[in-house]
Amino acid sequence: MGFSKILPSLIFCLFMSSVESTPAESSILTKEGWAEIPMKYLNMAKRPEVFDWMVNIRRAVHETPELGFEEFETSKLIRTELDKMGIPYKHPVAVTGVVGYVGTGKPPFVAIRADMDALPMQEGVEWEHKSKIPGKMHACGHDAHVALLLGAAKILQNNRNDLQGTVVLVFQPAEEGGGGAKKMLDTGILENVEAIFALHISSKYPIGTVAARPGPILAASGFFDAIINGKGGHAAIPQTSIDPILAASNVIVSLQHLISREADPLDSQVITIGKFQGGAAFNVIPDSVTIGGTFRAFSKDSFTQLKKRIEEVIVRQAAVQRCNATVDFHEDDRPFYPVTVNDKHLHDHFRNVAEQMLGAENIIEKKPSMGAEGFAFFAEAIPGYFYSVGMQNDTEGPPVFGHSPYFKVNEDVLQYGAALHASLAVTYLLDGHAKLSVSEDSLPDEL
Repeated sequence: MGFSKILPSLIFCLFMSSVESTPAESSILTKEGWAEIPMKYLNMAKRPEVFDWMVNIRRAVHETPELGFEEFETSKLIRTELDKMGIPYKHPVAVTGVVGYVGTGKPPFVAIRADMDALPMQEGVEWEHKSKIPGKMHACGHDAHVALLLGAAKILQNNRNDLQGTVVLVFQPAEEGGGGAKKMLDTGILENVEAIFALHISSKYPIGTVAARPGPILAASGFFDAIINGKGGHAAIPQTSIDPILAASNVIVSLQHLISREADPLDSQVITIGKFQGGAAFNVIPDSVTIGGTFRAFSKDSFTQLKKRIEEVIVRQAAVQRCNATVDFHEDDRPFYPVTVNDKHLHDHFRNVAEQMLGAENIIEKKPSMGAEGFAFFAEAIPGYFYSVGMQNDTEGPPVFGHSPYFKVNEDVLQYGAALHASLAVTYLLDGHAKLSVSEDSLPDEL
């Protein structure tokens, strides 16, 4: 059963009551009036009652980081703030996820997304709001993403008469490899949604800029482990053993040949072995070795072929060395991430909004990257758009990038992210990009 068909009628009543009873800051805008919205919303995001509130939320989330599908306190904080704003939501979605709704409660629907999970690392930044959970840290900016999506929700709710449709607020768990987007998608949260936007804050670009491009921007990604079994023995008499370390070494070299000699040089692909575990003594040949790594490609066909060849090379190269090998791609707990592809029409829309807010000179063409992003699941299902919001501050020294224990967020980025989220959603509805996939007569009760 689709997600839109199971949302309780009680929430629908709450939603419509909120829309009818709360005064809006501005009247319903025509299509021609949409160009005023980006600057209007940016100015709202800069107000202390919005900006300082987002900063406090971000710091609260940062202090209590939670890993994928464990974001219970983060989810509780989000629901508390949505309750205060009178925004209805569905929870739980994919264990800890939250999906809120702002607007008319009717089509068209457009979605904006934030991820919530932290990383398993110890924070190295010394500041007042340092992580209070040993071994866990928001080292990729997801704490800021939560705060600025809530900021966008506040702006949208205060200006809901600007909305000619409904904005779906997607708070996603487990972006960092857990496939949270896929699990949310499987519940039907994007049923009848026409487009979805997401952003990522970035130390690579200056504050007040954005970076984006149409087409493929991030790679498909998967992980694998391989166990190579031999026969252990004493290092002084190797002829009585079958050395899995030697076999694993040959496997690793052979895997790199898949990139250098089988892949089209113009079709970006990567295989990286990041794990090699075997042996515990200087003079003992172990019984087995475990290797593990990641593989990435910029097309679905290349990714599928790479997966096939990885397994063949590991098994057959191990056999050359008289070993046997098994390969596990962990598809159940770490689903493969598709290529992240930005819709061309949404790119044109994004540029229009970003130019109105920041100026054309502050829109940077983003180069494709072999990184991966859970948002790809959403963008594979419906038109999607993923972009970067700069937060680089030259006064803070060289930038520190995500997944570092010394990663820091320039909190000034919150105002830009919130305003962009809200502006993209509202103007998408106003600008005539949304096309209903079903007729009014055949629509279910979406909310």
